[in-house]
Amino acid sequence: MFAIFTKIKDRIEAFLNEKNLVTDCLNKIEEKTGIKKRYLVLGAAGVTGAYLLFGYGASLLCNLIGFVYPAYFSIKAIESPGKEDDTQWLTYWVIYGFFSVGEFFSDIFLHWFPFYYVCKCLFLLWCMAPVSWNGSQILYRRVVRPLFLKHEATLDGMVNDISGKAMTAAENVTREVLHTLVRNRTISPADPEAKRLTTSAPTEPTVD
Repeated sequence: MFAIFTKIKDRIEAFLNEKNLVTDCLNKIEEKTGIKKRYLVLGAAGVTGAYLLFGYGASLLCNLIGFVYPAYFSIKAIESPGKEDDTQWLTYWVIYGFFSVGEFFSDIFLHWFPFYYVCKCLFLLWCMAPVSWNGSQILYRRVVRPLFLKHEATLDGMVNDISGKAMTAAENVTREVLHTLVRNRTISPADPEAKRLTTSAPTEPTVD
C-alpha cells in the first residue's frame, strides 16, 4: 500500500515539475500566496472530495476527473516514440467506454446511493493509477480480453455485416439524390458525377 502512494506521489511531483498550463497557474498562485504547489494541489484535492460528497453537479466534476487527466497523458503518449504508454491509455479508454455504457443503464438507480460519486471517482482513479496492476489492466486482462477472444469471430462478422449494409445504404441514398438532382436540372448533366450516375442507372424499356 505504501508503494502505491509513493508512486502516485512521484507521478504528481513529476507533473508539477513539467511546463504546462496547470503548472504555470500554480506557479503564479505560489508566487502571490507563498504556498507551495504541492499544498495547493492537496487543498484542491480536499475541496474536490468535499464537493463530490455534498456539491451540486458532482457528476460533471467526476466525469472531468475521469477524462481530462487521461486525455492529457493520452496525447503525450501519442506524441512519444514508445508504445508502452499507448497501450496503457488505450486500455484505460476501453474500460472507460465499457464503464460509461454500463453506467448509462444503472445510473438512475446508483446515483441515489450515498457517496456514489466519490466511489465512482475513486474507481476511475484506480483505473488510471500509475501502477502495473491498476484497475484498467486488471479488468481488461480478467474480463474484457477473455470475452473478446472468445467471441472475436462473431463480433468481426457483425461489424463487417453492419459496415457493408451501412455503405450500401449510403451509396443508394447518394445515387437517388444525385439522380433526382439530374432529373430536376439542379446540377448539370455534364457534371462528371452526373454522367457516371446516368450511365450506371438502369434504362427504362421502350415500347415499339
